[in-house]
Amino acid sequence: MSQYFYLHPENPQGRLIKQACQIIHAGGIVATPTDSCYALVCHLDDKDAVQRLRRIRQVDEKHHLTLLCRDLSDIATYAKVDNRQYRMLKAATPGPYTFILEATKEVPRRLSHPSRKTIGLRVPDDRIIQALLTELGQPLLGTTLILPEQEQPLNEPEEIRDCLASQLELIIDGGACSLLPTTVVDLTGETVQLLRLGRGDPQIFGL
Repeated sequence: MSQYFYLHPENPQGRLIKQACQIIHAGGIVATPTDSCYALVCHLDDKDAVQRLRRIRQVDEKHHLTLLCRDLSDIATYAKVDNRQYRMLKAATPGPYTFILEATKEVPRRLSHPSRKTIGLRVPDDRIIQALLTELGQPLLGTTLILPEQEQPLNEPEEIRDCLASQLELIIDGGACSLLPTTVVDLTGETVQLLRLGRGDPQIFGL
């Protein structure tokens, strides 16, 4: 049975943030609010937790998982970014966007796309997830909390508990989130490609 924390969305309690990070370090999978919808997150370097996360979502290795980063300095470690890409990233972060970029060697091979060697990254504009990232001191690996064969993400933390309490170590209740996932844009080509329209306005990229 998972633990259940109530965190203030604007001023998350430091004691609970520390406890949540301890759970993540121990290999736990956590449901947390973000600036788009709820997400499942785990430790970047925990292979078993990553495999469990994929099983919950029922997605294979071809499905991009996302690195949630504190700021653009983290992104530069895990993705190859040129000046043009950096300007677009700076204009859109933090915010509800996921960027597909070429992965660096710092990204474990199992986390990058098996054929394209790309990775999804984002900088969320949410105080709870930012507090977790600050306490951890490194990115989290995450995915939108959409159950298999469902089209809409889970939005209510109590509903998440009803559906997934036996599969998660922690559910963070920060109130209801948007039902829209992030807007996903591919920055690896000469032109920006819109892969998924979500909460973020694609017009910032001229789309």
